[in-house]
Amino acid sequence: MSDDRAECSRAGCHDAAAWAIRWRNPRIHAADRRKTWVACDAHVGYLREFLRARDFPVEVATLEREAG
Repeated sequence: MSDDRAECSRAGCHDAAAWAIRWRNPRIHAADRRKTWVACDAHVGYLREFLRARDFPVEVATLEREAG
């Protein structure tokens, strides 16, 4: 495992992340504030729906990786 590899944000998952899930809690975050979770292919849907079920604005995009 590489030290610069993004790891899925799902509890207990150590797989490489491929997705960025940007979200905010409108009750406590300003409209321009976003938090980011990262997800593997297996958990992107779970994490997205977890946030949507709470009525949080959610955006999902492929995770950008810097070539090095």
